[in-house]
Amino acid sequence: MKKKDIKILLVDDEPDILEIVGYNLSQEGYQISTAINGKDAIVKAKKELPHLIIMDVMMPEMDGMEACENIRKIPELSHVIITFLTARSEDYSQVAGFDAGADDYIAKPIKPKLLVSKVKALLRRFKEEESKHSETLNVGGIEINREEYRIVKDAVEIVLPRKEFELFYLLASKPGKVFKRDEILDKVWGSEVIVGGRTIDVHIRKLREKIGEDLFKTIKGVGYKFEI
Repeated sequence: MKKKDIKILLVDDEPDILEIVGYNLSQEGYQISTAINGKDAIVKAKKELPHLIIMDVMMPEMDGMEACENIRKIPELSHVIITFLTARSEDYSQVAGFDAGADDYIAKPIKPKLLVSKVKALLRRFKEEESKHSETLNVGGIEINREEYRIVKDAVEIVLPRKEFELFYLLASKPGKVFKRDEILDKVWGSEVIVGGRTIDVHIRKLREKIGEDLFKTIKGVGYKFEI
């Protein structure tokens, strides 16, 4: 996919931020659209189906957290990359962001060149996933289709956000193997993208809620494994 085909939706209630970020990303050749709050973001995301959404947290009418959760419930948008760009850099805010379904969390202020680099890293992961061949796993009665991002358990389809799916696919690809935390971060998020230390824990908790509490084992001080 060429840059000119990649659509990025910027969501912020500050016109200056939209202008500065939009200008720098459009200079890279991306298609840029904007929204001024969470409600506006949902409407535009449904219409435009962006590849990446960069969103503020604190906004009027509907904040970024709620908007992110709502976007993740829309099937055609479940795998869009979502990153928060916000002045709220506290650990609990980052955990809440990942819990809402975000793929990354970027603190303001950030230099335009660094932001562009992070966007490229996020989109690089997207392209790498697109280029992978179709592969279907069947483990413990669960069918996992990597190309379609589709999971079926007990004849019921389970929709997961992109990063939850990638983490699940990694663990399920080798049942019983203990994946170290560093290995998970590298294979799911990539070394180019810096995420908080609690990111894996949040995603594992979400997988337990959606797929099965007993399927994901914590190996204290080491990492996680999928056990059937």
